[in-house]
Amino acid sequence: MADAYIYDHVRTPRGRGKADGSLHEVTALALATVPLKALKDRNNLPEDSVDDVILGVVDPVGEAGSDIARFAALKAGLGEAVPGVQISRFCASGLDAVNFAAAQVMSGQHELVIGGGAESMSRVGIGASGGAWPMDPSMAVPAYFMPQGVSADLIATKYGFSRDDVDAYAVQSQQRAAKSWEEGRFDKSIVPVKDINGLTILAKDEHMRPSTTMQSLAQLQPSFTMMAQMGGFDGVALQSHPEIERVNYVHHAGNSSGIVDGAGAVLLGSKEAGAKYGLKPRAKIRAFANVGSEPAMMLTGPVDVTEKLFARSGMKKSDIDLFELNEAFASVVLRYIQAFDIDNAKINVNGGAIALGHPLGATGAMILGTVLDELERTNKSTALVTLCIGGGMGTATIIERV
Repeated sequence: MADAYIYDHVRTPRGRGKADGSLHEVTALALATVPLKALKDRNNLPEDSVDDVILGVVDPVGEAGSDIARFAALKAGLGEAVPGVQISRFCASGLDAVNFAAAQVMSGQHELVIGGGAESMSRVGIGASGGAWPMDPSMAVPAYFMPQGVSADLIATKYGFSRDDVDAYAVQSQQRAAKSWEEGRFDKSIVPVKDINGLTILAKDEHMRPSTTMQSLAQLQPSFTMMAQMGGFDGVALQSHPEIERVNYVHHAGNSSGIVDGAGAVLLGSKEAGAKYGLKPRAKIRAFANVGSEPAMMLTGPVDVTEKLFARSGMKKSDIDLFELNEAFASVVLRYIQAFDIDNAKINVNGGAIALGHPLGATGAMILGTVLDELERTNKSTALVTLCIGGGMGTATIIERV
């Protein structure tokens, strides 16, 4: 099987996913186009040189529907012969898009593929695509459906994470993200979003709150207590895990991932494609995996998929220099650290979605790029990227510098 090399990656800044966010006036199509055009221009790619474009879009409806990947490829000037497809595996969509692209190259069917994602959460609201999971009793009841925030609090309760624990992690995320921006760690991979006149709309992640402290977070009330009690989800949580006497609600907006707009893309290809187009490989895909996990607990999939990936690849924790886990909620990361006894200095070292935000379909591709940049900055070799997923799943990828 051929190697799939990562030749480049870019992302937009993350804009607040609200009507007053800087990217609210940017359509989903325009947002998705930005990283595609940047990859074409930065790497001097001729028209029709890319074999496929795969974009994660979690809510592919309205302006974000109708196979936005194909039309973003056209709008970016990649060429008429370049097809596109949009996929959704909820929060892991962007990473799966990269993995799907890698699989096309590894199988020898395609030579040069772009994988990434886009989500305009201020224009196409979260959950806009609906679905049977929360709405159909024949699915919701046996799967113990509950909102993800309740599942995050269930994790905190089951594995012993206090309000101070999750808040302290959130403060760390904000501090690390702010330091990364101050030191220019994101500079070479950020593509500013501009208007039709070429004027910059947004050049920096705007969800960050660097002044966050334990004291300021202490003022926030838990976000999911009333939802759980009024909607009956408190009972669902206890029914799914009867060993727990009561759920301790600890998550709020300050220690959960931010709702933002953003897009990112990764250029992958074979060794032959790199030689043909004068591209220098930065890393290669070592292995990737997907797994289903407990639907009720839902967000522990990263632990399960990492165990599967280690078993399938023959690698182990000591082989990994850096870990990048999407900060959907603080307890998700704390449980992962606990499960594998990971050194805190090796995981999410540039902050994460608590500080920067989580543009659902794009995040997986974004954090893979972030950790690749960090490997290069620190002259390290391997990294594992993973995300928790709604419905109880996990996706993980190991990359290695070349």
